[in-house]
Amino acid sequence: MSNKEKIIALFFEDKLSTIEIANKLHITKQYVSKIVRQDSRYANERADRKSKNKEKQKQRVKNYIYNKRKKERQERLNAIVEMQHIQASCELSGRKTINNREFRNWNSSIYEYHNSTKEYRIKEEYKNKTSYAVPKKIKWD
Repeated sequence: MSNKEKIIALFFEDKLSTIEIANKLHITKQYVSKIVRQDSRYANERADRKSKNKEKQKQRVKNYIYNKRKKERQERLNAIVEMQHIQASCELSGRKTINNREFRNWNSSIYEYHNSTKEYRIKEEYKNKTSYAVPKKIKWD
């Protein structure tokens, strides 16, 4: 099989580029291009490859935009969480003590509401785990 036949087979059947063919056969890409352009199927093959590359590029752009927007969304969420953290820190460190209602709002999971007395009481499982400074009952009118 001659070089020309190998070039034609690699280009049209294996769908390799001129540079890949040149590297594989150890010849110049100009020679490969010259041989390929002489074939009658070249115009159709070139149009097909061009349309496929266009579709690939569209997909790459879609993926790029999707990933960029996803990253921006995540950055916005991180910024919101950070701002909430800063706000909470400011609210809690603004004065030396906070009232019982504020404490209950910040630690709502350890309290349960009792309708009969209209107060929040610390849950049984947390009674022995909290310090003496934690209010055990909070009146809620």
